[in-house]
Amino acid sequence: MVKWYKDEKIDNDIVISSRIRLARNLKNYPFSIKLLAEDAVKIAEDVKNAMCHRNQDFIDMNMNELSSIDKLALIEHHVISPGVLNSFDVSRVLMKKDESMSLIINEEDHLRMQAIFPGENITSAWDALCEVDDEIEQKVDYAFDKDFGYLTSCPTNTGTGLRASYMLHLPLLQKTGQIKDIVHTVSKFGMTIRGIYGEGTDPHGGIYQVSNQVTMGKSESEIMSVLKTVTEQIKERERRVAENLLNTQRIRFEDSIYRAYGTLANARTITAKEATDRLSDIRIGYVSGAVNLPKPKDYIYSIMMNIQIGSLQKREGRELNGEERDVFRADYLRSMFSTL
Repeated sequence: MVKWYKDEKIDNDIVISSRIRLARNLKNYPFSIKLLAEDAVKIAEDVKNAMCHRNQDFIDMNMNELSSIDKLALIEHHVISPGVLNSFDVSRVLMKKDESMSLIINEEDHLRMQAIFPGENITSAWDALCEVDDEIEQKVDYAFDKDFGYLTSCPTNTGTGLRASYMLHLPLLQKTGQIKDIVHTVSKFGMTIRGIYGEGTDPHGGIYQVSNQVTMGKSESEIMSVLKTVTEQIKERERRVAENLLNTQRIRFEDSIYRAYGTLANARTITAKEATDRLSDIRIGYVSGAVNLPKPKDYIYSIMMNIQIGSLQKREGRELNGEERDVFRADYLRSMFSTL
């Protein structure tokens, strides 16, 4: 089965992917902070039984049985959040084989479901996840209040329990410092901009997540509508910067892209940060149409994930020290970009 990040949509525009996440808790069980291990096991069984007819499409993973490399790779692929590292003893993940959908059981909430679709496709992500949510709700009782909506561990998720987000590639807004103004502006619309892996993480390679901050008092359709409007404005800002650079500093702009390609096609050792930054330079060249370079053997965003620490070590089948990682990373990148 082809992974969602192998779709050509992820390298065709500023929007890399669309994600819908729903937070749910089961009625008659304590919230996660007071949850007993035996109750956690029951919750996992309740959710799995509700999903029984879909089991052939999902991989069932007990987080406590996975290696540190596997856990880190799942974070890098956005299957789980960094926060789940603190709750592995009672956590399970049901992951669709193409990684486009996952259900995290016993993390901050009893159940967190997410769907990730390539490109600007938030409606399809919502439709897919809503279908699964409805199926589960037919077989289990969610913690729900007629005045407050779905009850969650964190008050900012109470209401619809919905987090809708786009992953955006905004390297030029980052380099020019304009991203700081955008972070301030979008907050006025109830939106927030975070790093590549969500809250508390850095924007590697100019990649950001824009999502709603609160869920209470707004319908799902309202949240997604505002997200789309805000994202269009951000995209337009990024495009204007690219257009200005092409008109006023075209040689320098193109030179940075060609130099990045040369580095990745020839380097013998390279850090994750430098590699991600150079991949970011190349991607903006493709998206803006500034260059006509040959395409690598995989999509840029997919390569970005594959060079991170967990994914790199998983591919090599063992733990690597820093120097080894830099060498293996360079080897892999040359295999993607070298035309010699």
